[in-house]
Amino acid sequence: MVRNFIASSGVKDGVCYIHVPHTTAGVIINEGADPGLLQDIAGRLAELVPHDGDYRHIEDNADSHIKAALVGCSTTVFISDGAPLLGRWQSIFFCEFDGPRERQVWLRVSEG
Repeated sequence: MVRNFIASSGVKDGVCYIHVPHTTAGVIINEGADPGLLQDIAGRLAELVPHDGDYRHIEDNADSHIKAALVGCSTTVFISDGAPLLGRWQSIFFCEFDGPRERQVWLRVSEG
């Protein structure tokens, strides 16, 4: 999605800002070659912040808010030659902690 957005923008060199406007979802850049790593990240987050923890939040999703706070809701990626400039093994991932739900990802490209 990000790659297509950048290509359609016509920007050859610049920055792409990626923002998830939700309090129980996030976005990261990490290794995309081995899907087991994403399972490892999700598993470790579940251990660190279990769903059935002793939380005060009135809804049953405090763990999702905490996980989103840990991974963050935005990131940036440089653009070079009209494409995201990522490391050899890097990919961009949307992180859903309280879904499935209808979500948005906001993208903005700037030249320079």
